[in-house]
Amino acid sequence: MLEHGGRLRRAAQRFGIAAEQWLDLSTGISPFAWPAPSIPASAWHRLPEDDDELIDVARSYYGAPYLLPVAGSQAAIQALPELCAPSCVGILAPGYAEHAHAWQRAGHQVESRSAAVLFAQAKHYDVIVLIHPNNPAGDRFDVATLLQLHGELAARGGWLIVDEAFIDATPEHSLCMHSEREGLIVLRSVGKFFGLAGARAGFVCAVPSLLHALRERLGPWTLSGPSRHVLKLALADRAWHEQMRARLQACSKRLALLLSGHGLIPTAGCAFFQWCSNERAAAWHEALAARGILTRLFASPASLRFGLPGDDAAFDRLDNALGEITLARVRL
Repeated sequence: MLEHGGRLRRAAQRFGIAAEQWLDLSTGISPFAWPAPSIPASAWHRLPEDDDELIDVARSYYGAPYLLPVAGSQAAIQALPELCAPSCVGILAPGYAEHAHAWQRAGHQVESRSAAVLFAQAKHYDVIVLIHPNNPAGDRFDVATLLQLHGELAARGGWLIVDEAFIDATPEHSLCMHSEREGLIVLRSVGKFFGLAGARAGFVCAVPSLLHALRERLGPWTLSGPSRHVLKLALADRAWHEQMRARLQACSKRLALLLSGHGLIPTAGCAFFQWCSNERAAAWHEALAARGILTRLFASPASLRFGLPGDDAAFDRLDNALGEITLARVRL
């Protein structure tokens, strides 16, 4: 399995710091979780049912005419390559590594390339996979450019897959409303924006024929009853959505300023994280971990991703730790 953020127990064991004493900034999950209510007993007792209005609520939230609930967008990432004939697949890099891993495992020819190369050489690929905004490198694309790329691929039976796990804070840039187009597949995650990663829930927006094939591949009951109950309420809470979008943007800007003040000027970021490409990333990662602060380390390129601190105390703790590390290096 590939490396991911959130391995808090492993870090606690390695550094000898109890898990509850850590500040975990290693994921892009919002620290401001939607306040899930109590789960009714029936959600635990009965098998999930498709006609529980979740689809209608999700269509309204995403603006997508057709969609399929899945056990996190990860489930779709792993299954989609199995629905596609052998293809040459271009995948945005650096980016979420599970995409390339899944297509390679299914036997496709995979090329990890920058956005500039993928757009310039679109004729070379049968399938192009983009992450928008990109994780961790922050690439962003306008809707018209993405639709033009989709048109080039679809004209010869190709696919454009857009992973929008981090787009909820800027929904105006989403392609969901265009996902009735053949060959356009949009992946959405509930875990990041709603802070409900434990629900393991997401959606695939695409044409009905593709969604039917994907559903057959994944089998029945892709979401648990408790997850479906919570999602119906969370996706319908429009007042919370608006307030949280503003809060996430402000928090991310505050994080960028804090990091810059310690010489870790963000290379890119979005409402959920800041990403710093730095040749000393591994040293920063270790020094912060020794102080009970977990970040996401990337080897290529050498870089760190910082998730959002959830309150003033967390910001102060990160600020103090970075100051201590900087001072220690100056003394050396």
